[in-house]
Amino acid sequence: MDLHLRPIRRQDISALTGLLSQLGYPTTETELDERLDYWLDDPSSWLVGAEDDGDLIGVAALHVLPLLEKTGKLARLLALVVDERYRGRGVGRTLVTAVEDRARSAGCLALELNSSRHRTKTHEFYQQLGYEDACARKARFFKNLTAS
Repeated sequence: MDLHLRPIRRQDISALTGLLSQLGYPTTETELDERLDYWLDDPSSWLVGAEDDGDLIGVAALHVLPLLEKTGKLARLLALVVDERYRGRGVGRTLVTAVEDRARSAGCLALELNSSRHRTKTHEFYQQLGYEDACARKARFFKNLTAS
């Protein structure tokens, strides 16, 4: 495997659509093209892709938020997916390391992420990378703003 990291670009829409489906978020290329409008132009957001021999095999999505309660910023890993054919080969670890490096260079004090409770293997992966499940000490609230 010849792993190379690079920014995501519009030409990746087809491969990205497949990766998001593997993550459990099926979408259309048209919808994803619309989402890239705000991702690619947002200086606080970063999409990094992992490719092998020219094929996009993974993606990580990072967003940086300024903090008000202390000096610094918070990074959020909003999505991480590696093509199922490449899992267990270090691609996810490489993407997370790149996201952490980017977050540090942006002045972030911490990186947080959400992961559905049914993804137990994913939780083990993050714990191996030093992430802590903070649900026991923090509540997470969610409100759908599109439902009537």
